[in-house]
Amino acid sequence: MLLSPTAGVSYQYRLIRVFDRIAQGLEFLRRPWRAEELIESACRRERRDDFGDWSFVTPLAVLLRSYETEARLTAFGRLAAQWDMLRLLSNLLQLREAEKRDPRLLDESVEEPIFILGLPRSGTTFLHNLLAQDPANLVPRAWQTIFPYPRGRGGKRGDRRCEMVARRFRAFVKLVPELPSLHPLDARGAQECTDITAHVMRSMRFDMTHHVPSYADWLEREGHLEAYRFHKRFLQHLQHQAGTGRWVLKSPDHIFALDALFKVYPDARLVFVHRDPLRVLPSVARLTEILRRPFARFVDRTEVGEQASTRWSKGASLLVAAADRLQDTPERLFHLHHEELVRRPVAAIDALYGHFGVGLSDLAREAMRQWVALRPNGGYGRNIYRWEDYGLDPAVEERRFRAYMTRFKISPETVTDGRRARIAGS
Repeated sequence: MLLSPTAGVSYQYRLIRVFDRIAQGLEFLRRPWRAEELIESACRRERRDDFGDWSFVTPLAVLLRSYETEARLTAFGRLAAQWDMLRLLSNLLQLREAEKRDPRLLDESVEEPIFILGLPRSGTTFLHNLLAQDPANLVPRAWQTIFPYPRGRGGKRGDRRCEMVARRFRAFVKLVPELPSLHPLDARGAQECTDITAHVMRSMRFDMTHHVPSYADWLEREGHLEAYRFHKRFLQHLQHQAGTGRWVLKSPDHIFALDALFKVYPDARLVFVHRDPLRVLPSVARLTEILRRPFARFVDRTEVGEQASTRWSKGASLLVAAADRLQDTPERLFHLHHEELVRRPVAAIDALYGHFGVGLSDLAREAMRQWVALRPNGGYGRNIYRWEDYGLDPAVEERRFRAYMTRFKISPETVTDGRRARIAGS
């Protein structure tokens, strides 16, 4: 099913569609992208050309080719992707410059980081932000992953990175006003690791926001070791600026790269958050759809639904395999069910900390309580999705995820009425 991109959208989004029709005749928007040209543009912008590590060039070329041939980009989508690529490349140049100024930066030790995994929409973001309230924890904030170093010289107003990111988030919400009910945007909030690994063009984040199947296939074949080596390097930069602490990191996509994660972080500790996949699968499809909509000429909902089902049924199988793999070291893995997390969040944190032998201070406990009190339902809205909008069949999906639900003793919570699923975002 093809979704008309103007159905039920904002005024700002309709302006983008008009701009796209006008811009299709502009020569510079029809020229093929070249990785070399983008790299040269970033070097001119930063007035330096030393990346140190050039392993990003091949994945950048693969991604750009996929953008050109598969992503069905609007003119706005093309400009947004170009801005994103230039930002990432500029950040790489800044990271390298910081390392040259102070080589000791790369001696920063990242010990026993905690990684939160689970199927998307299962409460991982809620847990990540809850743990971020503990002053003893370090988390990558959204503004830090977008701009890891101050832009320009700061001036009288000082470091404005957080303000800049907040402004961009507000602008994006005007394009997709339904986004906050599915995934609240907060410049100060904890951010997923996919925004870190995107810097070296090896991130599943690109496949979430654009239809780029050939890039996704390349990434799966290539593996994720280079991405996680850079991930640690990025954390060293943030830690060098903010001071030491216990890193808490999150992305559902970590499950697809556990071998690389363990090679780079051999002492990593994992938290698996579990929830009924049928409760969240249409929500995953919906989030993918609305993230892609401002950038694509059309979005194929059935295509999105099949991608969500295929990827996350594989992800569920990998969660089972990972739990089996860690049976001999149970102290490294903590299981948390979504129902426990949302019903008694601070008690869930007590149990998590106890499992890893970490103390929860009174200050952190009170900060968590206040944070929860200000965000009913974790800050998410109530949403209703129809399975058939994404070509999904609850009976088929129940069979695909049955082994996962059985292995982790997950109680069904999906309420279906005919072919409609009533699903609360999370």
